[in-house]
Amino acid sequence: MKSILGCILAGCIGLALAMLFVPSVIIQGNTIEVIKVIIMAGGVLGLFNFFLKPIIKLITLPLRMLTLGLFGLVINMAIIWFIDVIFTPELTMIGIMPLFWTALLVWGTNLIFAKKRLGSNRRDNDD
Repeated sequence: MKSILGCILAGCIGLALAMLFVPSVIIQGNTIEVIKVIIMAGGVLGLFNFFLKPIIKLITLPLRMLTLGLFGLVINMAIIWFIDVIFTPELTMIGIMPLFWTALLVWGTNLIFAKKRLGSNRRDNDD
């Protein structure tokens, strides 16, 4: 089971990685403002991933089955686009490719945090 703190942390780290490595993901301001925007946008992204994403995945289950799970990437892109709309003056993603790469980075960080939690739960159960 996912933890809400893990989802928020994965969202923050994914957005920070996107800002560093994806050329068209821009966060306006000085260093302190950039950190604040990453924490706030990553927090909202983590909350969306924790609360809304399971509901959206359940609703779109037939479409995800038809596309062999690739529609999940579209769901991630839609959630990140919504975060971009909410934080418009500070966070800017120009075009669809930065949105795609940001979705992949956030998905990867969520996957890493999920694997860490699953691994720690297995060790706890083995004792």
